[in-house]
Amino acid sequence: MTARLPFPLVDEISRHCLQDDTPETVHIEVHLPGRLHHEGLRTAFHQALARHPRVLVRQLPTRWWHRHYTWQLAPAPDVDPVAFPPPGPDALTRARTRALTDCPPLDAAPPVRLEVIDPPHTTDDHQPAAPTGTVLLFTLHHTALDAPAGLRILATTADLYRETTQSGPTPPPPTARAPRHQARSEARGEGRTQAERAERAQRAQDAERTQRVAPPAPAPALAPLTPSTPSTPSALSPPSPPSPAPSPYHPGPLTRPARLAPDHTATTPHRSTPRSPRPGNGMLLAALPLPARSHHTHTHTTGHSPPSPHTVNDQLLVATHLMATHWNALHDRPAAPIIVTMPIDDRPRGPHMPIGNGTRLTPVAFPPTPTRSPFLPQAPTPTVTHLLHHTATRTRALKSATPGPQLGFPSTALTSLPLPVGARRALTRTLRSLAAPWTPTALLSNIGRVPYPLDFGDTGGRATAVWFSAPARMPRGLSITTATTRDGDRIHLALRWSRALLDDAAAAQLLALFRTSLATTASATTPPPPVGAAPRTEGGGTP
Repeated sequence: MTARLPFPLVDEISRHCLQDDTPETVHIEVHLPGRLHHEGLRTAFHQALARHPRVLVRQLPTRWWHRHYTWQLAPAPDVDPVAFPPPGPDALTRARTRALTDCPPLDAAPPVRLEVIDPPHTTDDHQPAAPTGTVLLFTLHHTALDAPAGLRILATTADLYRETTQSGPTPPPPTARAPRHQARSEARGEGRTQAERAERAQRAQDAERTQRVAPPAPAPALAPLTPSTPSTPSALSPPSPPSPAPSPYHPGPLTRPARLAPDHTATTPHRSTPRSPRPGNGMLLAALPLPARSHHTHTHTTGHSPPSPHTVNDQLLVATHLMATHWNALHDRPAAPIIVTMPIDDRPRGPHMPIGNGTRLTPVAFPPTPTRSPFLPQAPTPTVTHLLHHTATRTRALKSATPGPQLGFPSTALTSLPLPVGARRALTRTLRSLAAPWTPTALLSNIGRVPYPLDFGDTGGRATAVWFSAPARMPRGLSITTATTRDGDRIHLALRWSRALLDDAAAAQLLALFRTSLATTASATTPPPPVGAAPRTEGGGTP
């Protein structure tokens, strides 16, 4: 008899809120420089499913009086989830459309679909394309899986495919990222080889000998931009007391966040003839340069710059705030707090990573900005610097906090009520409708550097771009998702919106605003570190 398990918290809430006009899909798009052997990839993907049996689930038929929705673990796929659409100029565009409109069914295992788009394929002028290589387009049903779980499945597929197709010896499998602190250390470039460590230790000893005989360095001409940027104390002067950390903005429990102003100007040019927007989601993809990041004014005696007080994730959050603030100001909306939902994933990334929906949602709030303030596109640098420091303080506290309920205590209470699943579904949908005015403004999910090389060996090559997108359901209606390949220097951003909120032209303007906003966060940085300083990269994970 196959195993059965009740829907976990996130799965049940997602199942309660499913809507026919807004498919609950997660889209993952991986670009490879080479070509893949079709049967070899199909075999590797099926083997990856066997290694992650939690993917092979189907929903059992449920009646309203049942106590739970129930997953049944299938011994093998009910349908073949791998497809090879005919290549053509619009093959990639059609596959992206299917990823937003055609959700894999929950009653057939697995609730995923992998489409392999072979060249030649092109897209319109607004979307990136891979003119020579292969594109893997992986669609997940979000009720069962999230993007980090999907990337783990693709990473296992790449390892298995590479083992069977490469000509040379098989490289060792990637090390599991079980210890969280060790994983972050390696992702940020802090894990060094023995030779590098010895070299750094020798430089530190030489600098210490020099410091013993050298006069104290003169005081800097300029103080740091904000009190939260501490200076490195001189070895010959008493250390100064640490500056207090900036306190993040916390709106009241009844404060309503700003709603993104709807815009269907291009599809409804005349207000006297309103037109109902198309159902579903739209999506735009972009590849943006990694923004510059600030460094402290002082450096250690080794010549290396101290870590930046904020991360690229903090810059993305501030850019989302600036984008929403300016968008609403352009549409004559009154100022209101901007609240951005930030998913955090505490799961290990190794071969034994728990598969399913494992992220917890946390809010990052920004105070209201007067609409007459010249915030964008030329926002004052001290203002943006202040936002970056406050955001960094908030995100550090959220990531270091003890993990709580994934969707908060109200959702946990709803799913634990001793009621039939039909009654809980009606209650959940009613409460969600009543709580719509307090829904956050937007969702920003930043995986950072993808913790896997996604290397498909001699034939497929290593991934050159990775995009993923999350559903954009009203009343929020906007999700921004970002990722960076393991060896890349570009942010792959997906802007996904509800068509009830924006039309295609308005979404393109919103994406342009985000580009400007992200550049504004980079312009608020101080001069880069001295030549030879070790760079600090973002760690993988969500965000």
